[in-house]
Amino acid sequence: MSSSKHSSALRRLALSVLQPGFVGTEAPDWILRDIGDGLASVVLFSRNIVSTEQVARLTGQLRAENPDLIVAIDEEAGDVTRIESATGSSRPGNFALGTVDDAELTEAVAADLGRQLRAAGVSLDYAPSADVNSNPDNPIIGVRSFGSDPDVVSRHTSAWIRGLQSSGVAACAKHFPGHGDVAVDSHHDLPSYPAGREEIATQALPPFRAAVAAGVRAVMSGHLLVPAYDPDLPATLSRRILHGLLREELGFDGLVVSDAIEMGAVTRRYGIDGATVRAVAAGVDAVCVGGESAEKATVALLVKALTTAVTGWELPEERLAEAADRVREFARWSAGLRAAGDAGTTAGAGDGIGHIAARRAVRLTGAARAALPLTAAPHVVELAPVTNMAIGKETPWGVAGPLRERLPGTTSVRVRGQELEEGTVALERCALEPAAGRPLVIVARDVARHAWMSRAVTGLTAARPDAIVVEMGLPGTATTAAAQIFTHGASAASGVAAAEVLTTTSAG
Repeated sequence: MSSSKHSSALRRLALSVLQPGFVGTEAPDWILRDIGDGLASVVLFSRNIVSTEQVARLTGQLRAENPDLIVAIDEEAGDVTRIESATGSSRPGNFALGTVDDAELTEAVAADLGRQLRAAGVSLDYAPSADVNSNPDNPIIGVRSFGSDPDVVSRHTSAWIRGLQSSGVAACAKHFPGHGDVAVDSHHDLPSYPAGREEIATQALPPFRAAVAAGVRAVMSGHLLVPAYDPDLPATLSRRILHGLLREELGFDGLVVSDAIEMGAVTRRYGIDGATVRAVAAGVDAVCVGGESAEKATVALLVKALTTAVTGWELPEERLAEAADRVREFARWSAGLRAAGDAGTTAGAGDGIGHIAARRAVRLTGAARAALPLTAAPHVVELAPVTNMAIGKETPWGVAGPLRERLPGTTSVRVRGQELEEGTVALERCALEPAAGRPLVIVARDVARHAWMSRAVTGLTAARPDAIVVEMGLPGTATTAAAQIFTHGASAASGVAAAEVLTTTSAG
């Protein structure tokens, strides 16, 4: 083969193992050209989405270049939603489903989501999170997990995969080998999971074994250090973990996808190009990129890094070709899955399966049950934490909106920790004074993880013992004296469910 032909073939191989994002609700010319040159996948984010119909037009435009193109999306439902980022998810997330613990319900919710994604032309969903949230201080997983019990997480991981794939959309179990027992957000730095192999085998791996048994054909690596298997390299860059543990021990022979390669956990040390080369060398078949770095130049940089690594003997060409083969195989399989999927009817708002599931996930303390229903329009104080980067800043959440629809005259304020610490906002003025003579509803999100939020809730309930606290994150330790409602997630569906409980007498 001539050097120019070899160079062209290498470029096609390099393009085929990337899963880039892009900006806009229509396909940019450079993406279409790259698909023509061998790019086999793209990934969609909220910036690409206006409606299901618009996404269907976009994916049709992309697939005109390659009918088997893998169109991926990072859609977990619940707090992490792309397809409904503008409105909030009409389906609860994993923690709510794990709390209900009805595998048939989980399968139905995932199938419902799958029908919406399939209608939009999506063929791969980076979900479910198969992480066991065994560390309550985990800043990145939390309610994205089905829970802290490996058996519960395994059961619902399997159900979610079955449901999604029954609708024609491929699932992707993440974040291997388990991101649940860390205390650092891998968007920013490298977390470590210091457990021994025996603990990892009983705590973190069961949901991934269950995912493989349920027929998952894609697994996403996590950017975390697991010293029991590799003391030096994060899982995404570790052949011991991706090949030795995932392929040899767990018997997985499908597509290994990296978590977003631009995340700080891997780029701080290796750069985005160095991390990409090391990931593919370690066993990653498809490199997810473009959540933040969504430019033509990024794809060009990574293609050059991969081809240069091959010609410089840093990356075996056989490994790059093997990865490209796996991508092609997955593309063919997922196209067949999409063609055979159950189109069914996609439940929307109202009494759709998502809202039924969200209502079933609500839990109340006895004090809350005794205080309901609200008979007058309340003042709602929503305590807003800084969320991790997986959760869209544009995604609405809370209880004030749906409460206002049911009790006209409801007022609300949203308070952030920085405002309280800087003294620019005082709870007396924005929370207690407007609530004088009216019910007070306090909405929180992970009180146990945020000291400022805990202080605010304690102060407000001391001043107003009749206040009702709605916790939309992890429950933490319930205060028996306080009237509390737990939604187990902050999706739009969960906000509506909380508002219904607040305003009806049939509160469970």
